[in-house]
Amino acid sequence: MTTRRWQLAHGRYLDLGPKAVVVGILNVTPDSFSDGGLFIAPEKALEQARRMVKEGAAVIDVGGESTRPGFAPISAEEEQARVLPVIAALAASGEALISVDTYREDTARLGVAAGAHIVNDVWGLQREPGIARVAAETGAGLVIMHTGRERQKLPDVIEDQFLFLRKSLEIARAAKVADSQIVLDAGFGFAKETAEENLDLMARFSELQALGYPLMAGTSRKRFIGNATGREPADRAAGTAATSVILRLKGADLFRVHDVAINVDALAVTDAMLARETELPPGH
Repeated sequence: MTTRRWQLAHGRYLDLGPKAVVVGILNVTPDSFSDGGLFIAPEKALEQARRMVKEGAAVIDVGGESTRPGFAPISAEEEQARVLPVIAALAASGEALISVDTYREDTARLGVAAGAHIVNDVWGLQREPGIARVAAETGAGLVIMHTGRERQKLPDVIEDQFLFLRKSLEIARAAKVADSQIVLDAGFGFAKETAEENLDLMARFSELQALGYPLMAGTSRKRFIGNATGREPADRAAGTAATSVILRLKGADLFRVHDVAINVDALAVTDAMLARETELPPGH
């Protein structure tokens, strides 16, 4: 499997390809859909971050505003008050790479200044294109996520991915973001309203490799997993791990999850099988 080096801020990088990378979700919010309020206190957030690192997360993704359907927007100042102290404390400890989950240019810039290595934009640069300038100026890794919110989508799930993400990539290139800084995220659950649409996206995920960038999968505890399992969000760890395995086999490089340990183990087995598969002689 080909190795690609993902360039990040502060002189850091991640090698993607042979081994799946797990990104731990750290929501410092009162209203996220499955863990709202659990980690809003900075000391609780840091405890959770350290737990996820111990379980095998390579990156901690810190978000201060819920992005669940029907979320209540907050001010940039409130978002920054939630995330910046946590980012600074994590950066001081040096325990993990840090991602700031924001669509605001100012929060992205302040997050990287506080020690974040990656900016993760759930609006794919199309809400505040200035995030691309932040990435270009700081060298931060940039996760560009697909969303169908606030626009008319194409009926074909993959054609809509290409339509949206190609526009986002144009914004990134215009800002002089290097290709080596970019990861794409298919945006499971973001205006993919039905279980079938998310399952179709998962089934056809390998088609996204045609865009030529590393891919992140963010299925963790999503509603379509609940539809398949009948379980509530906090009990969807095993279902999430199943999607991680499927998406790894279809070319995903990074996996953004709430439940780190089970996904690390599931992906380790998947990677071991993929490595062994390349060693087998033809016909076996």
